[in-house]
Amino acid sequence: MKDNSSEIFPVVAEDGSVLGSATRGECHNGSRLLHPVVHLHVFNSKGEVFLQRRPEWKDIQPGKWDTSVGGHIDFGETPEQALVREVREELGMTDFVPERMGMYVFESSRERELVYVHRIVYDGPISPSATELDGGRFWSLDEIRVAIGRGFLTPNFESEFKRFFL
Repeated sequence: MKDNSSEIFPVVAEDGSVLGSATRGECHNGSRLLHPVVHLHVFNSKGEVFLQRRPEWKDIQPGKWDTSVGGHIDFGETPEQALVREVREELGMTDFVPERMGMYVFESSRERELVYVHRIVYDGPISPSATELDGGRFWSLDEIRVAIGRGFLTPNFESEFKRFFL
């Protein structure tokens, strides 16, 4: 399996307004075209956070632990629509009410993302997609603190989690 490099993403300004479109391949090839994504941090009532493991076939950060749910906003889709779609696709969850924490620009050597950050407290069933993810589990805040900077977590998750939750 591999990502569809022809998938169309919106290209946006830092306020989220759509400026045009580009393919996934164009957005991830070092062009640094700003494209929007949604993230959801799923906490349980014990204060642990669910992290997904990225499959080895992913084009960005394969094999690392990452935000509970993360996905690109499709062209013509709102952040709210994308969040509902991505949560259903990745974790099989449909009954949740997210809280938006904020948004920011994440930059790496290969891409620039406008990240819409959300959180929920959820104790219901989670069914990680066998095709989208390589599993997942709840982590304590202490486990996350120990793992930060050791190459197990995606840099995006580390910076975002420190910014919003630690």
